[in-house]
Amino acid sequence: MQLLDKYISLSRQGEAVWISDVREGFAALAWTKPMKLRLCCLDGGEREYLCPVPAWETQEQRSFILEYLKAGVFNVLSCYSGRSLHICLNMGDRELRELAEDCLASFRKEPGLKKVLNIAGRLCRSLGLPDFEMGLESLEGQGPAPGAKAQAEESLGTKLRRAVEDCSRGAFCGIDVGGTDIKLALALDGKLLAVKEYDWNPGSSPVAEGLIRPILLLAGLMQARLAAEALPEDSRERRLMERALEKNASHEQMEKAIKACSGNEPPRFSGIGLSFPDVVIHNRILGGETPKTKGMRENRELDYEEEFSKLSCLGGELEKLCLSGGRVEIVNDGPMAAFSAAAELAWGGEDVRKGIVAHSLGTDLGSGWIKGSGEIPDIPLELYDLLVDLGSEKWRAYPAEDLRSVKNENSGLPGLRRYLGQAAAYRMAWQLEPELLKGFTEEKNGLLEICVSPRDLRKPCLEHLMQAAAEGDGAAREIFRRVGRNLAQMTREMEHLLDTGAGSRYLFGRFVKESACFRLIREGFKELLPDMELRAADDSLALTPLMAQLAEREDVTVAQFAQAVGAIYFSAFDRG
Repeated sequence: MQLLDKYISLSRQGEAVWISDVREGFAALAWTKPMKLRLCCLDGGEREYLCPVPAWETQEQRSFILEYLKAGVFNVLSCYSGRSLHICLNMGDRELRELAEDCLASFRKEPGLKKVLNIAGRLCRSLGLPDFEMGLESLEGQGPAPGAKAQAEESLGTKLRRAVEDCSRGAFCGIDVGGTDIKLALALDGKLLAVKEYDWNPGSSPVAEGLIRPILLLAGLMQARLAAEALPEDSRERRLMERALEKNASHEQMEKAIKACSGNEPPRFSGIGLSFPDVVIHNRILGGETPKTKGMRENRELDYEEEFSKLSCLGGELEKLCLSGGRVEIVNDGPMAAFSAAAELAWGGEDVRKGIVAHSLGTDLGSGWIKGSGEIPDIPLELYDLLVDLGSEKWRAYPAEDLRSVKNENSGLPGLRRYLGQAAAYRMAWQLEPELLKGFTEEKNGLLEICVSPRDLRKPCLEHLMQAAAEGDGAAREIFRRVGRNLAQMTREMEHLLDTGAGSRYLFGRFVKESACFRLIREGFKELLPDMELRAADDSLALTPLMAQLAEREDVTVAQFAQAVGAIYFSAFDRG
């Protein structure tokens, strides 16, 4: 019982208690009760996860073990979702059975845990499958889970190089949707014509139209930019377009440029690639539990399921901008990061046969995995929600809306969003040196928050912290080292869940933009995983023709727009 008491004591002190350490600690004990989680995946395959449980003596010890079991179930479903999940155990062990029953009951009662059930329900309905179910099963008589499917004969490298080559002919648009901005890239016959950045706050919109309309407006702007290529460079229309492509251009300015340049029959795209920060299965946005739809979820004047379903039609709206036979390919931002890294590496001649794992680190954490076969698994991979810290009791006491909390706003649980990404940087800044946040925060109704009105200071605050770290501020530097350590903890849990076999991780997003910050992240990462390589998706990864042109631009960086350019190639990628 000493091990359990140690974990409980650390949590009381406000320290993190990492789930990988707990699992390994329990497995190393001389005697534990056997238990495993058995998942039936969306594709009908099965996966199993051992979940050793020690004996307990006190109610507090039992409560900690229950949290450990709940986190294990939640993480499996956040990663895979599925058709069903069963906790397998000795059904004759009354205490253990009651523990497992309490775990399952928690998923029906606690809104944060219910999030993964909501997603599983939407996915099963959308795929025409029976309702998702959870339950208990006996360990007796169970064989091993079915083995992995055979990989396709054509290599990942071959598929990637063909996608890059196919984008050298025709017009393509790449769209990278984030939590605080949208980035776009436009290419025509292998030339990078334009990039565009647009700031937004999707979580504040009470209706789906507030998310759909800006994306379609920006795609229409890229289409109009294609049309403008045939106009004289010194024309009024081209000047209007250049102004509309600026970051701070208003909707009115963009609409004016579209009207001026498009003509009666605007040119159409050969392909559009869209990176979207939500669960995407079979080209449809289906999750509905992210911060981006917070305003819709809280709008009591509409049916959320009906309103959210409108997002699944976004691909069809974008298809209207394409040629007959043109493709619109949509994927989560994490897999887009993995694909973008893989495309550059393959074009540069590197071996990608083990597949690629990549993360997009900015407003949130996006995680992606592309297998060596070229398959991008059709699973949620919502790793930013993973419950990796079973401790930090002191910081769990704050409401999720408070920047000091370890709880994710969309789930109310202590998820990875508060350990990696923008919100994590704010939280750790306050813990290490509150003065770092001076001028960026406000307190309302007892909640400490980053100001979003009259001016949204979330991105400026992160830029301030990054600049302070680059200039040598000790507390700011420690923020990014901690981000690296937390990324390593996430990697440990990811490998437990997926067993990718990939020896490197590629990092995209604003945290890579400042090289000094990335070096600090890598330092922290290496402290826990010294044998795994962490690489930045920066100019060194700009190897394909379009990415090389992006690297040559002086107004933007590869770290900023790599996924928008990668989305162009993704629109031509054969996922079969």
